[in-house]
Amino acid sequence: MTQTTGKYTDFEGLRERAVALRREGLSRRQIRDRLHVDNNDILNRLLEGEPAPEWTKRPNAKDDLRDRARALRLQGLTYDQIQLELGCSKSSISLWVRDLPKPERRDSAEQAKLAARKRWEHELAVRDAERQHTKQAASREVGEVSDRDLFMAGIALYWAEGSKDKPYDRRENVTFVNSDPGVIRLYLAWLKLLGITSERLQYRVMIHITADVEGSERYWADLVGVEVTAFQRTTIKKHNPKTVRKNVGEDYHGCLVIRVSQGADLYRRIEGWWTGMVSGITSRLPSGKV
Repeated sequence: MTQTTGKYTDFEGLRERAVALRREGLSRRQIRDRLHVDNNDILNRLLEGEPAPEWTKRPNAKDDLRDRARALRLQGLTYDQIQLELGCSKSSISLWVRDLPKPERRDSAEQAKLAARKRWEHELAVRDAERQHTKQAASREVGEVSDRDLFMAGIALYWAEGSKDKPYDRRENVTFVNSDPGVIRLYLAWLKLLGITSERLQYRVMIHITADVEGSERYWADLVGVEVTAFQRTTIKKHNPKTVRKNVGEDYHGCLVIRVSQGADLYRRIEGWWTGMVSGITSRLPSGKV
């Protein structure tokens, strides 16, 4: 039996009354006032093990963090590991999980692997932050793109990705295929700069049969600003079961094919522009040759 002095001599009787009031849904303040218990330590002992009624629990911004800490503790993580995972103080963690069983002690090799993994994850986060900083800084260096900039970029882009005429296969047509939405936007802006009207553009999707064909058609139609019904019949590529494809997932939309009708003259001009670009840089090469 718990020994107390003064007005709390009958501790067990007082505890029975406190527990009964708690189970009726009274708050600590109400129980304190009802039983005239002014000592918080005594009140804590009287209510030990009795959960607070739901109505007394206030919303807390750290509730989600607390739940995650408890879940990690149940998975066997230590205070240090939980702190590393959540970024909160060990004193808070201790308060949140002190009623949970202590995890079994892990062997040193396993702890070392976990620590190494955490260090590597941190290193990856640092590298990603540096990568994003470099990209953003480089993006600002470009500034506003002039018509001349776009003209030259479009020529190089087409010659890298567009269809080309061959001596053994005369195809003087302007057909461009790409899966990058940024590349498609730049190419369309270039065609507009050249005075190619939207009526001369024909669109078609090329995609693997295992992908979301209809969703990809809508994606490209939205990107170029036309109705799906304006697209030509989609080219479906059959999947080779021996090939492990990496272009899968929600971000995979296949390729968009853009053809300029009556494009023979435009193709000849593009080839001429490209030849002029190559000739224009020969003086910059050490040998004077391409």
